[in-house]
Amino acid sequence: MITRVKHILTVLFATVSYITVAQSVTPTVKAYIEPDSILIGDRFTLTIDVEKDQVQSLFFPAFSMERAGTAEDGMPQFGVLECLEDHPVDTLEQKGRRLLLRKRYTLTAFDEGVYNLGRPSVLYADKNIVDTLYGVKDSLHVVVNTFKIDSTAMLRDIKPVKTLPFKFGEISGYLTILLAILAILALAVYLLARYLAKRGKKITDLFKPEPPLPPHIVAITALENLQNQKLWQNNRHKEYYSALSEIVRTYIDGRFGIGAMEMSTDEIVEAIKEIDLPQKSAMDLVSVLRDADLVKFAKALFEASENESAYSKIYYFVEETKPVEVTEEEEEK
Repeated sequence: MITRVKHILTVLFATVSYITVAQSVTPTVKAYIEPDSILIGDRFTLTIDVEKDQVQSLFFPAFSMERAGTAEDGMPQFGVLECLEDHPVDTLEQKGRRLLLRKRYTLTAFDEGVYNLGRPSVLYADKNIVDTLYGVKDSLHVVVNTFKIDSTAMLRDIKPVKTLPFKFGEISGYLTILLAILAILALAVYLLARYLAKRGKKITDLFKPEPPLPPHIVAITALENLQNQKLWQNNRHKEYYSALSEIVRTYIDGRFGIGAMEMSTDEIVEAIKEIDLPQKSAMDLVSVLRDADLVKFAKALFEASENESAYSKIYYFVEETKPVEVTEEEEEK
């Protein structure tokens, strides 16, 4: 019984001794950078390796992801170095209660110079002990180089224009496309010419201006449009008679060659005396022109029947004085 008690006490003493020894061993810290020389804008890595016991607490520095000048209070300042990435802590190795941890920071710089990173450290806490453990004895430095430009090497004489020999292969592709387009156009012209030939026409007919419409066709069309506007029905008498007068004057000009647009009513009356017109047609024309003058200049108003009568007089004047169409049989006779 005594022997068993001694054995248990021995085990408890050994366990307590081991824990005490384990907790009393200070973690080891090692810090380094790679590479220690970069070009502007390149990246380098700051690595902090720590070997510690499982029960020991360590706190790695938290570098700002912005320029160090804007880092929060208490964070290490790296001048104009920038921390691009703060990597998570990695467990590299575990031997019993001992752990080998690694913390990495990816940094860069955009100004030339030698930068002092100081002595990277970790915060160590164990029981009543709070201490800062440094990874190096001396400060770490990184050299940031810039591109060296030899301005004298860039000044060279202007080289003369070099004439290269002509090669058909350089334009063969363009010629092939051009010939294909010309072939398509030629085929289109041929098919169009055949289509027009069946209808008794030529390609040149497409480019000829259409002959003007006969004066009586123009006048009849204008009269129909005037009737559809219903001007006098809406108390627009002056516009109605002005349009009616202009239509018949235009017709007289085109049909008989009389410049009626520039003439007064009396001048038109004298001019048509030289033309062989049916007496009633001539009288109707004069009547409408004088009524139009009364409406335009004297603000006269006529009854609805008179307005319709004026329209009919001009319509039949055009119909009775238009050229007589001659059929082919009459022309042969």
